[in-house]
Amino acid sequence: MTREPREIDRSPAIVSSGLAVVAAGVSVVGTAFGAPTGALGGAAGLVVLGLGLLLASRRAVTVGGGLLFAGVLFAGASGASAEPLLLGTVGAVVAWDVGDNAISVGQQLGRAARTRNTELVHAAASLAVGGVTAAVGYAVYLAAAAGQPLTALVFLLLGAVVLVSALGR
Repeated sequence: MTREPREIDRSPAIVSSGLAVVAAGVSVVGTAFGAPTGALGGAAGLVVLGLGLLLASRRAVTVGGGLLFAGVLFAGASGASAEPLLLGTVGAVVAWDVGDNAISVGQQLGRAARTRNTELVHAAASLAVGGVTAAVGYAVYLAAAAGQPLTALVFLLLGAVVLVSALGR
């Protein structure tokens, strides 16, 4: 009696997928507190990111993360304060990074593999890097807030995204 080999389910990892959607939701909420109209782009990003995780599409996850960040930029251009912009930015970057990790884990190890601890460590590290970057950025913003234009904050947020992206690779 021979056993038929089972096919491995290469769908994105469940824990990371859930955490990515939660982080995207945090980004949308942060953006909405800054400027409700900015949350529209973020909401579109949440939907696209979620679909990307369902379809195991890195491109859709990246586009979703970009839309989340575009919502943050729009909120910043609308005059939102620094705090919700930083929350939205960290949420967007963590959502993109953890969503990308969900696809990687699913493709490499399969959905049924016991990867919960690894996924949680990756998500915690991503959140820690984002949190430290946001804290440093906010400290710089407060130190330079006397007369600095809002565009300086937008460029600071863009720099934070580039830094987190570089550290993630």
